[in-house]
Amino acid sequence: MNCHPEERSDEGSTVSKLQMLRFAQHDIVVALFIAATACGTKDAAGPLVPQGDAGRVRFVNVITDPARNPVNAILEKVPFGVNLAYTVSTPASLPSPSTANYDAILTGSRMLVVKRTADTTVTLATIAFTIAKDEDKTIYATGGLGGAAVTSVITTDVNTAALATEVRLRIANMSPTLGAADVFVTAPGADLSTATPDATNLASQTASAYFSKAPATYSVRFVPAGTPAGARNASVSLTLANTAFTGGTGRTVVAADRQAGGAPLQAFVLADR
Repeated sequence: MNCHPEERSDEGSTVSKLQMLRFAQHDIVVALFIAATACGTKDAAGPLVPQGDAGRVRFVNVITDPARNPVNAILEKVPFGVNLAYTVSTPASLPSPSTANYDAILTGSRMLVVKRTADTTVTLATIAFTIAKDEDKTIYATGGLGGAAVTSVITTDVNTAALATEVRLRIANMSPTLGAADVFVTAPGADLSTATPDATNLASQTASAYFSKAPATYSVRFVPAGTPAGARNASVSLTLANTAFTGGTGRTVVAADRQAGGAPLQAFVLADR
C-alpha cells in the first residue's frame, strides 16, 4: 500500500476524497493517510483535522506482553501512532511538528483499534468510547499478561490552565501489581511519617483527582494504602525520584508494571498541558 497521499492516483484526487469525508458523520476529516491502516512502522499520520465540534484524545500503551509489543493505534480508521513501545503515548510520539499532547476528534461515539506492529492483521483490542465537545480523554491499553485479553482504561482529563506559580498534577495507577496505594509528592528525601498523602487508596486502573503544587523538584512515592505513618518510609513500593515540574503545566504521573508484568515497577510522566 502507498502511504504517501501526494503520490496517490487511484479513484480521484486526495482533495476529492477529503471533501467526501467531510460529509460522513462517522468519519474524521484528515489531511493525510486516509487508507493507511497497514502502513509501515516508519509512517504515521499527520494531525487529525475534524470539521465540527471536537474533543481531544491520546493513547498510552501499557500492554504487559512483550510478544504483542510494539503496537499501532488506529483512531477512526486513521493511523494515530505506529510502533508504539511500552509506556509510549501518541500523538506526542508523532514526528515533528505533530507532537501535541492530544489530538482533536469529532464528538460522539468513536473507536480506537490496537494492532500488533509486527503483524497488522492481528487486532489486539477494539476500544469504543464517547467524546464530548471540548473534552479531553486518555485511553490506556492495559492487560495482556501471559496472553490474556488486552483491555482498556479511559480517563477524563480536566485540563484547565495552571497558574505560572503552580503545576497541576494527577496520579494514574495502571499497575496491577502495585495494588491500592497512598501517593506522596514531596521534596526528595522528605520524611513520609509526617507527610500528607496527595492521593489516598488509589486503586489499580484508576486515576486521582488533580491537585496543585508549587513548581519544584519532587519525588513521587507510592506506599500500600493504609500503611501506618511510622511505617511509610520503609514501605515504599515505587518511587519516581527527583523530577522537575515547572509552573503553568499539567502532568499525569503513571505507575505501571514492567513490560513483562510484575516487579520491578516503574513510573513515567505524561504531559497534559
